[in-house]
Amino acid sequence: MMKLGENAGWKLDRHIPVALVATILLQTGAALTWSGAAAERLTTLETRAARTDELVERTARLEEQSNAMRASLARIEEKLDRAVSGGR
Repeated sequence: MMKLGENAGWKLDRHIPVALVATILLQTGAALTWSGAAAERLTTLETRAARTDELVERTARLEEQSNAMRASLARIEEKLDRAVSGGR
């Protein structure tokens, strides 16, 4: 049973080993380095994705232009065929 004035919670001891402090500092530094590298990789991937979007858009435009040229060529061939067959 607890008496008035007693603290049953955690206690903080003034004797913390230097190795523990060094380990915590090293882990914190490693975590910060890892997160910085991850952020850099993410930025690189976002830039690459933006370029890929531009290439997809350009490719779509080129396909449309190619389809229009094919249709135009087909019309020209039809006219030539009619001119050649009508001229004989």
